This record gives sequence, C-alpha cells and structure tokens, in this order.
Amino acid sequence: MRHGRFEESISTLLRDYGESISFDWRLYRHDIRGSVAHARALLKAGFLTQAEFSSIEQGLNAIGEEIAAGKFEFSVDLEDIHMNIEKELTNRIGDAGAKLHTARSRNDQVATDLRLYLRDEITALQSGVRTLQAALVGLASANEEVLIPGYTHLQRAQPVPLAHHLLAYVEMLNRDHGRLGDVALRMDELPLGSGALAASTLFLDREAIAKELGFSRVTQNSLDGVSDRDFALELLSALAIAGMHLSRLSEDVVLWTTTEFGFARLSDRHSTGSSLMPQKKNPDIAELTRGKTGRLYGNLFRLLTVLKGLPMAYNRDLQEDKEAVFDSVDTARMALAVTAEMMAALVINQEAATKAASDPSLLATDLADELVRKNVPFRTAHDLVGKLAAESSKTGIPIDQLPVEVIREHCPQLLDEWKAIFDPIRSLKARAAIGAPSPANVSARLAHWKKLLS
Repeated sequence: MRHGRFEESISTLLRDYGESISFDWRLYRHDIRGSVAHARALLKAGFLTQAEFSSIEQGLNAIGEEIAAGKFEFSVDLEDIHMNIEKELTNRIGDAGAKLHTARSRNDQVATDLRLYLRDEITALQSGVRTLQAALVGLASANEEVLIPGYTHLQRAQPVPLAHHLLAYVEMLNRDHGRLGDVALRMDELPLGSGALAASTLFLDREAIAKELGFSRVTQNSLDGVSDRDFALELLSALAIAGMHLSRLSEDVVLWTTTEFGFARLSDRHSTGSSLMPQKKNPDIAELTRGKTGRLYGNLFRLLTVLKGLPMAYNRDLQEDKEAVFDSVDTARMALAVTAEMMAALVINQEAATKAASDPSLLATDLADELVRKNVPFRTAHDLVGKLAAESSKTGIPIDQLPVEVIREHCPQLLDEWKAIFDPIRSLKARAAIGAPSPANVSARLAHWKKLLS
C-alpha cells in the first residue's frame, strides 16, 4: 500500500501500534468468502477472465485451509487479515491476485467481514441461550413439586414453586434470544460495493454478491455502508442485557448454596476449593459470571465512546470495534455454556426449601385476601393483618399459632378457616391468573417450553 505514495518505511512503533492482525485474523473465513464473491462479480463484469477467477478461488481456498490448520504465518508488516491474505494470494498466483482488490476498499471489505462473522456468532449465541433454557427447564421439571420462599428486598415474601422461579429466567433468556435475532435481521445487508466511501466507477452487481453471501439486501448509502457499526452496538447491548440476566441467576445460585439458605448444592465438577480452608466448596462459576458481566457492559460503552465523535465516513478509530466485539462474543458464549452445565448439575435440597417455604408468615397476604372476600376493604384488611404480624414478631409465636383471643380481637371473621388459610398448596392453587404460580399454570408453562425447546 505504501509503495506509490510514500518514500520512507513506516515507523516500527506505528506498525506495532496500528496492526490488527493479532486479533482480526479470526475473520479469515469470512474475508475469503467475501473475496470469492467479489471475484465472481469481477468475472461477471469482465474485469477477470475465467482462468483468473478460478486461480483466485483456488488460491483463496488453499490459504483458508492453511490458516485453519495453523500452518499460515501472519505478518504484522501487512497490518490486517485483508492484506495478509491478498499479499499471499498475489505471491502465489501473480497478477490475477493483484486484480482482486479492483473496485473494493478495505473499508467496505471489513464491514462485510464483520457482518458475516457476527451472523455466524449470533447463531451460536442463540444456540447457547437455548441450551441454558433447556437446562433450566430440566431442573424445574425435576423439582416441579418443590416450593421456596419468593423474595422482595431479599426478605421472604410469599411461597412460589421453584419451577416458577427458574422459568422466570427462561422467559428472560427468551427475550435475549429475540434480541439477538433482531440484531441479525437489522444487519442483514451487504456493505461491499461502498468502496472507501463513494463506491466505484467500475460497476459490479452488488445484489448478486449479496445473494451469494446470503444477505437479503444491499446498503443504500455508501457513506453509511462503510461507517455504520450500529449492528455491533446492538449486539453488544443485547449481550450486556443477557449478561445481566446471567448475573442475576448467578447471584441466586450463590445465595441458594450458602449454609444460611441451603436450597441447593453445586456438583463437585462446578465448584472450587480454598487454598487454605479445606472445608470450603465455593461457587466460583457463578461469581465469575457475575464479574464478567462488567466486561460485557464495558465493551458496549467502549464502542459507544469510540463512535460518538466520528466525522463521516470511515475513520481508523473503527478498528477499535473488533476487540470489543470479539471479547463480548467469547465471554457470552462461554458464560452461557458454563452456566447451562452448572444448572443442569445443580442438586436441590427439597427439605430445606420446603421448610423455608412453610413459614406461615408468607401467607399473611392470604389472610388479607380472605378478609376482602368477607367485604372488608383491602386497606383495612392490610392494617388488621399487619397487627397480627406485629404480635407474632413481638411474642415469637408463629402467626398461624396465635391465641384465639388475639385472632378474635383483630380478625373474628377468619376464626373458622384460620388453619386452612396457612396451607401453601391451597394458596398456590388459588393463584390461577395468567402468569401466576399455580401448579396448573407452572405445569402448562413447563410443557410449553419443553415443546418449544425440543
């Protein structure tokens, strides 16, 4: 690239500062795919002969096989994956290789490569989401009868089926799956043919290239085609949200596996020990996922910051997109996989969970609901049951065992059905609205997810 315009060799510091081959080498498959499609368009337009095209295609495929086998030697002097492949191709096949870059710039080339790469990665990420959903559904199904306390403010609130709790994460992950699909739909357009910024006077059939590469449409503005990284931002945003969901699930695992909660036990395969304390069994997987969510957030803000002040059109700042994208993709794929494996092997302590869910104070709201059924205004019912809860707290007597005179003083309407109200199964069966945690609803939702995930 420097032979025509420049007389001096590039500074070694600048070379090392500006190279991207150390990380963008992973685009090689997509770079080769794009180059073959571009070469076919050059053939169709009369800029290549059939023999030249065949030589280019065979040469590129051979280079791809060598890279895949780890036998290709990349050069920092050639900056990036595009120039490394093009230079090697020209070395091998001569002038035909030198014709490949006709009517193309690295600006539209890298924009195309990145979209092709992310299209494949989104498919893999969506698969990872489905695998984790299946693990959660499997754990929920195996423990469908288990109850745990539901929490607000990390204080016990009302009993819920463990399966309902786990299915909440399945719903969250389904939105993550949908967001990833939305990114794929919006980036499904080909920027190749935009040139450096103003396309080319040499006309190529962009729609034919798009069809060969599996894009449904082509970009409509060459300036936007080379400078757009919205699709990368959207992906980083989707992965940051998914990371947040994984972090919340991880926090539940950390809490559930403490001695204080005791609702679950991690398998030995998914636990670590202490270098000092021999009795320890630590939930490091969950903690690492919590921590790595910060990387996903950071990569999103990193690219937002890179893009916020760029003038139109391409600027070298855009090279900073790939490390952020690659890191988030790698982090999210690993987090999804390891969390799925961890959850599939999680052992639920039904005895501890049932004991906690049997806390009669969790059904205080049911007392208020019963008063409402007897035509007591809800705020009045709330106040009356609050007094009973205060009496229970003050005396240490469980609310369902308070003396008859105390019940008669505050809630005489409930004397006859007092004991029956404190049955968590009865309570859950009554919660039959759409989305509520009745056993019938939970069973139906489990069946829905099993069918969808199969």
